[in-house]
Amino acid sequence: MAPVVIGARGEVAPKLGAWLQQIPATTSDIFVRKRTVLGTVLGTAKILLEPSELTLSVVCSRKVLRVWSWKKIATVTIQPGAGFHCSALRSTASEPGEPLEIHKRKLFLWFSHLPQEEKQFGGYFSPETMHVDPLILERKADEGPGLLSSPLQIQTPFRSSVTVEQLFKPNDARSVDRGLNVLLYGAVGTGKSTVVRKLVLDWCTGTTLTNFKLLIPFSCEDLGQLSKTASLRNLVTRKYLHLKNHPLLSGQGDQAKDVLFVLNGMEKMNLDFRIGATELCSDPNEALPPSVVVVNLLRKYLLPEANVLVTTRLSALERIPQKYVSCYAQICGFNDPDRQRAYFTSRLLQHCGDTAHHQEAQAVVELLYCNLQRESQLAAACFLPSYCWLTCATLHFLHFTNTKAAICTLTGIYTSFLRLNFGGEVLGTGSGSNVHVQEHQSSLMLYVVRTVGKLAFDGVTYKRTSFSEKELEQWIGGETKTDEELRQLAVFRTDVLDFFLAPCVVRGEHSPGQPGDVKERRYVFAVPAMQEYLAALYVVLGENKSALEKLTKQVSVAIGQASEDVNVLINILSKFIPLRIFAVFNLLKLLPKFYEKINSQNKSGIARTMAAELFRTEDSYNEDVLDQVEQSLLGVHGPQPRHGEDKPFELYPIFMGGLLHYGNRVLLQQLGCSIQSTTVAQITQALRKYLVRALSKPQPPEELMDLLVLLYEFQNPRLTADVLASIRSIRLNNIRMTPLKCFILSSVLSCAPPSYCLEELDLSSCLLTRDSLQILMPAFRHTHNLNLQFNNLGPESCILLRDLLLDPKSSIMSLQLCDNALLESGVCILLEALPENQTLTHLSLMHTGLGDQGALQLALRLQQQHLLQELNVAYNNIGDAAALALVDACREHPTIHTVHLYLNPLSDVGKQSLYIRGVPRSHSSSDRKVRVLASVTEGSDISVDWHPILSVIRENASSWDHERVKQQLQVFLQDLEGGRKQQQSLWKRLHFRRVEKGVRQTLKMLEENAVLSSTGSTGSN
Repeated sequence: MAPVVIGARGEVAPKLGAWLQQIPATTSDIFVRKRTVLGTVLGTAKILLEPSELTLSVVCSRKVLRVWSWKKIATVTIQPGAGFHCSALRSTASEPGEPLEIHKRKLFLWFSHLPQEEKQFGGYFSPETMHVDPLILERKADEGPGLLSSPLQIQTPFRSSVTVEQLFKPNDARSVDRGLNVLLYGAVGTGKSTVVRKLVLDWCTGTTLTNFKLLIPFSCEDLGQLSKTASLRNLVTRKYLHLKNHPLLSGQGDQAKDVLFVLNGMEKMNLDFRIGATELCSDPNEALPPSVVVVNLLRKYLLPEANVLVTTRLSALERIPQKYVSCYAQICGFNDPDRQRAYFTSRLLQHCGDTAHHQEAQAVVELLYCNLQRESQLAAACFLPSYCWLTCATLHFLHFTNTKAAICTLTGIYTSFLRLNFGGEVLGTGSGSNVHVQEHQSSLMLYVVRTVGKLAFDGVTYKRTSFSEKELEQWIGGETKTDEELRQLAVFRTDVLDFFLAPCVVRGEHSPGQPGDVKERRYVFAVPAMQEYLAALYVVLGENKSALEKLTKQVSVAIGQASEDVNVLINILSKFIPLRIFAVFNLLKLLPKFYEKINSQNKSGIARTMAAELFRTEDSYNEDVLDQVEQSLLGVHGPQPRHGEDKPFELYPIFMGGLLHYGNRVLLQQLGCSIQSTTVAQITQALRKYLVRALSKPQPPEELMDLLVLLYEFQNPRLTADVLASIRSIRLNNIRMTPLKCFILSSVLSCAPPSYCLEELDLSSCLLTRDSLQILMPAFRHTHNLNLQFNNLGPESCILLRDLLLDPKSSIMSLQLCDNALLESGVCILLEALPENQTLTHLSLMHTGLGDQGALQLALRLQQQHLLQELNVAYNNIGDAAALALVDACREHPTIHTVHLYLNPLSDVGKQSLYIRGVPRSHSSSDRKVRVLASVTEGSDISVDWHPILSVIRENASSWDHERVKQQLQVFLQDLEGGRKQQQSLWKRLHFRRVEKGVRQTLKMLEENAVLSSTGSTGSN
C-alpha cells in the first residue's frame, strides 16, 4: 500500500526533497502533471498546470506516494534511475505567459485531431501536409452583398487572393483603437471550417496572426445549444478552463486588442441585433444568453478593442447589419486547376514510400490534372474543396487500398462525405432559429433526399443525367405551401442546392449566361455518382411509396392505435345487445396486417430492382463498375468505351446494397436518415432469392465483377455465403484486376464456409502481378481449377504459387500458367511443391520460358508426384534431347496420359522419336501410352490432336511473338505437304487438304493481327 502524506502544498513541497531521500530507491525523472493528456517538457519535468488541481509524480519502482490537499494533488512514483534532479521541481507556475502556452498546446492538439473520415484512409493525412489555401477575395466598400465569384464559375474575376492575416491589418479606413469584425462567407464545401482549422494551427505554431496574444475559437453550433445564461468570461472558462480569470478578458484598459475571437458557423445561431430584443452589455462578467453575448461582442459594446472573425454560409450573410462588419471576404474554393493539382498532389503523393507506388501516384495525378484541364464537369465540381476531398478519397480507394487497414467501401466514402458536410444539421428558416426539433422531417439530409433525391431517382428511372430549370422547380419545392416551408426552401436553395447541382459544362461551347446564349440552361449533378447515390438513398428510405401505400400507412397507424379501445367498447355492448353486426368491427384488425403485406411487397420490390439493375442486358458488356468510376475521374484515354444511347447507372444498385450495411446506417442515423433493421432483413431475404435466380444463367465477366462489388459493399457474410453457394465458377477473364478488385474477390470468397470450393476460377488476361497473387491467396484456397494465363507473373510469383500448392487447405487440381514469364528459375521453385502436393492433376506451363534445363528439372521432379495426368510445356524453346527425356519420364509416370510439346524447335527426327517413345515398347511392357502433341502430323499421318493444337494457337496468337508463331505454322504446312504426298488414298489426301486449310486460315489471321497492331501503334505515335 502506498504511503500517504496530508498537508497543504506549500508545506509539503519544501520538505519533499528531504523526504524523498528517505525512500530506499533512486529516481531519474520527476513529473508534475494535471489530469489531462497534454503537457510540455521542461528539463526533466513534464509540467501540466490547472488552476483547480496539480498533480506531482515522481516515478519509482513499486512505490507510489500521493500527497493530497483539498484543492491540490501530488502523486509521487519512484523508479530506479541514475539520480534525482531537484532542479526539476522549480516549475514555472508564476510565469505570466504559461496559461497562453497551455492554451496554444491544447488548441494545437484539438485542432490537429483528424476526423474518422480521414483515418479510414490509413491515417496518412494531416492538416500540415494536406492543406492548400483556397481563393479568398475581399469585398470592396462600394460592392453590394453577395457572391463575388460563384464556386462553379469557370471564369473568375481577376483579383488577387488575400489571407486572413491581411484582413486584420489596420488601414486608414479602420480605427486602430477599435477591434475589427471580419465576416468570412462562402458556399457549402468551399473550405470555411478548413481555413479556420489551419488558421488556429498556424497561430499555435507562431506562423501567422502573431500580433494576437490570444485566439479563442468558438463553434456557433455549440453556443446555440447552451440553454443557461453565462457571461463572456464564463463561456471562455467552460471551453478553456486554463483561461479562467485571464487578464486579457477582464475588459480593463485596452488589453482586449490582443484577443481574436473566431466564431465558426454563424448561420447556426439566432442573432437578433434589434435593441428591443437584445439588451446592451459591456461587462464581460455579466451573465446573459450566449446569443446576446455574441451580439454585444459584434456591436463592440463588449470588449470593443477585441477582434472577431465570423464565418457563415450565404443564407446568413445579411444577419449581421453592415454597420457592424468591418470587412467582408468570400472564400471561393479552388477556382483554378493549379490549386486543385496542389491539393491532389499533397493528398495522393505523400504516403507513397516505395518507388513503384510513387510512380503510380504520379501517373494518377497527371491523368487527373489532364482531365481537369479539359474544362470537364469534374473540373467545375472540384472548384469546391469538398469535392476535391471526395475525388481524392475515391482515387485512394481505387488505387491505394490497404488490405491491412479497416474495411473501406465506396458507399461508405459517399456517406462519410455527406456526414462531413451536413452531419447533424437541421433545416432552419433563415431567421437563425435553432429550436430543437425532434421529428426526422427537420433533418437537412432528409430534406435533401426528399427533394434532390427525388430528382435523382426520376433521372435514374428514365436514364437522364441533365435537368432543366423547369424540372428543378417541379421536383424541388413544387409542393411547398406554407410560409414556413417557403422560408426553409429559400435557405435550402441558397446554401445547399448548388452544392449538389451545377450548370452543365459542354466542352467546346461558351458557358451558359454569356451573350448570345439562347439555349436553355440545364443542370447536372456535380459528381455523376452522387445522382446514383441519392437515388439509391431515396429508394432505400422508402420515399418512393405510391399514394395508396402512404394512405394505407396513415390509416393503419390510426386504426392500430384505436383498435384496442374500439374492441373493448364493442365487447361491452355485445353483452347487452347481442347483435351479430358487431362482428364486422373485427375487420378493423385486418387493416394493419394488410399494410404489413403491402410494406413487405415494397421491400421485395427494392430487392427486385437491385437485381434487375445489376444484370441489365443492355449493360452486360460495359466496363465493370469500378472502371467506370475511375474513368469518370481520370477520363478515357484511347478508344471511347461502347455504351448504349443511355448512360449506364450501374452504381445505383450497388449503392442500394451498400446503404444497408450497418456502418453506413449508423452514419445515416447521425444525418437524420433512419433505416430500420426490419427493413434491411426484408430486403436481404428477397435479394437473396433474386440474385440466386439471376445467377442460374451464365453472366459476362463484367457483370460478375459488379456482383462481387455489390456483395462487398453490402458487408453481409450470411447473404454472401448463400449467394456463393449457387456459384460454381467465377470467370473474370479480361477484367483489369486492380489490387482493389483482388481484395474484393478475396474478401467475398472468405465469407464462404471452409468446405466451399469453386470448380473454376478464371483470371486469365487480368494483368495480375505478384502483389495481386499475395492479395488473392485466400481466394485460391476455394478453387479446384485455377486459370492464371496471360498475366504479368514472374519468377518471384512462383514462391507464392509453390506455397499455395503446399498449403494443406488448398485443393488446386488444375493450374494454368500459360504466357507468364516464369523462366527456368521460377519453374524450378514451383516444382519444389510437386513431391508433397496431393491434388494437382493438370499443369500448364506453355510459353513460360522453361527451356531445356527447366524441362530436364521437370522430368526429374515428375517421379515424386503421382497424381499428375496432363502436362503442357508447348512453346518453351525445348529441344529434342530435353523433350525426349521429358516424354520418357511421363511414360514411366503412373498417371500422366498427355504431354503438349508443339511450337517447340523440334526436328523431324525428334518429332518422330517422340511419337515412338509415347507408344509402349511391347504389349507385355509395363510402360504406358502417352499422347504426345508435337505437331499437326504424326509421321506421314494426321495427328488426332491437330484441331486442339490449332485452337490453342488461334486463341493465343494475338499475344505471342508473331514471327515465331508464323515460322511454326509454316513448318506445319511443310509437314502437311510432305505427308500428303506420301498418301495414296484420295480420302486421306482430302483430309490433309482440310487440315492444311485450317493452318492457312490461322496464318492469315495472324498476319491480319500484325497489320492491325502496327497500324494502331503508328496512329498512337
